[in-house]
Amino acid sequence: MKALVCHGFGPIEDLRIEDIAAPVPGPGQLLIDVKAASINFPDALMVQGRYQVKPALPFTPGAELAGVVAAVGEGVAAFGPGDRVIATTGTGAFAEQCLADAARAVPLPAGMDFAAGASFLLAYGTALHALRTIGRLRPGETVLVLGAAGGVGIAAVEIAKTMGARVIAAASSTEKLALARRAGADETIDYTQPEWRRQVEGLTAGNGVDLVYDPVGGPYSESALRATAWRGRYLVIGFAADEIPKLPLNLALLKERAVLGVFWGEAMRRDPAQCLADIRQLGEWFSSGKLHPPVTERVPLAGAAAAMARLAGRRAMGKLVVLPGPQA
Repeated sequence: MKALVCHGFGPIEDLRIEDIAAPVPGPGQLLIDVKAASINFPDALMVQGRYQVKPALPFTPGAELAGVVAAVGEGVAAFGPGDRVIATTGTGAFAEQCLADAARAVPLPAGMDFAAGASFLLAYGTALHALRTIGRLRPGETVLVLGAAGGVGIAAVEIAKTMGARVIAAASSTEKLALARRAGADETIDYTQPEWRRQVEGLTAGNGVDLVYDPVGGPYSESALRATAWRGRYLVIGFAADEIPKLPLNLALLKERAVLGVFWGEAMRRDPAQCLADIRQLGEWFSSGKLHPPVTERVPLAGAAAAMARLAGRRAMGKLVVLPGPQA
């Protein structure tokens, strides 16, 4: 089968399409014919050796997919060949076939196509876990979403609105802010402009926001933390700006602010029952038309590395999806 292969940690451009042996499902595993696999920011970090998880070399990147079960391993009763599923895999999804633990797979929701399915679990699972479990978002509160035109940003905008919040979306261009508006944001701010924090304060009558959702990091984080209200909460999602900020802790003291880390992948391992409940909730919201995975670009397997480089360079919006094989 064909797969995108990383032989050594380094530039994304070094990845190559190769013919490799098809995997064989072990106990508790599914072999899936991959119909779509989404590109996530950690994929780009992983192939460069900059992620907290470093797979054994060589490996195929890709942590999230949608497809059709081709075979099941010993002990798998919940799925069978022909089932349409979505799954998180950690690695391996940028290939024609991929293994997934049955415990990390769920049926593809009715009415959801493969591209949307491949864009669903990580972005929306992270956002719901962050906003509800960690951030304890309440109806009527105001949320500031940084990187609001990215996959996890759009997911946060839609979920916060579904939970009854007011959403201020921050991004770096008019085009990106327009996408956030279409996702339901109430207000938008270009955070590349000077004094953008003052705009946040102006939109909140000087009080600041109740919750910040930050998958970007870098130079925006301190201003976002300063823009929180008394006892505001600041969610650390990731560092797409390629810089881990150093926040002055006196800012937490002055307004009894809380800085909270979010690591949905680890939460899935430690509390799988809660994560499955979150996934069921997301499926219900999708079926009721409240969530719309923002697939903005579809590329063949041969275009996966270039698309990953665009995402890493913050030159992409929404979700970029790789289509490794036939889509029927």
